[in-house]
Amino acid sequence: MDASEQATGKNVSLLSQVFHDSGEKIQNCFQCQKCAAGCPLNFAMDILPNQVFRHIQYGHRDKVLNSKAIWLCASCHTCSTRCPNSIDIAKVMDTLRAIAHREHAASGDKSISMFHKFFLVLTKYTGRTWEPGFALYELQSGGLGGFMAWGMKAFLKGRLGLKFGLIPMPGFKGDKKFRDLFTEVNKGGAR
Repeated sequence: MDASEQATGKNVSLLSQVFHDSGEKIQNCFQCQKCAAGCPLNFAMDILPNQVFRHIQYGHRDKVLNSKAIWLCASCHTCSTRCPNSIDIAKVMDTLRAIAHREHAASGDKSISMFHKFFLVLTKYTGRTWEPGFALYELQSGGLGGFMAWGMKAFLKGRLGLKFGLIPMPGFKGDKKFRDLFTEVNKGGAR
């Protein structure tokens, strides 16, 4: 097993794995809580961003990877800009989502992680968001009502037409290069 395989295995500490995958030194976090105070989604998180870092520092792998917090992060970078140690917290949260996905960790909120996975798959194959495709997500997550209400509003405002199609158009400019990015990320090579 080479060094990169060792740094991405479950037997390696989450702290080491996050540093390997993101390049961010979260051990520099001294719990000032500026990230948590500025987070626009802190009200919905089960553990706050600074608490995520503390759990990583203490080796609480399952607590972090099974949390709702890593999936709720909107990557708005408010936390990152407020960090006095210049830690890119949004990048760390994205790294944690990738690790959780690779390890098939159970999310604190299955609908959030399901949406994240669905969005990435849809984007990978269409090159963009494809609104009618989200009807499939709604069916998988247990309801079509929310999408139908949104879809009707979008249709009435002219933002979703019948010509939009029920099947996404295959192929788009740069589709091979775009899909190669997904392959590279899944291998753990992109940062």
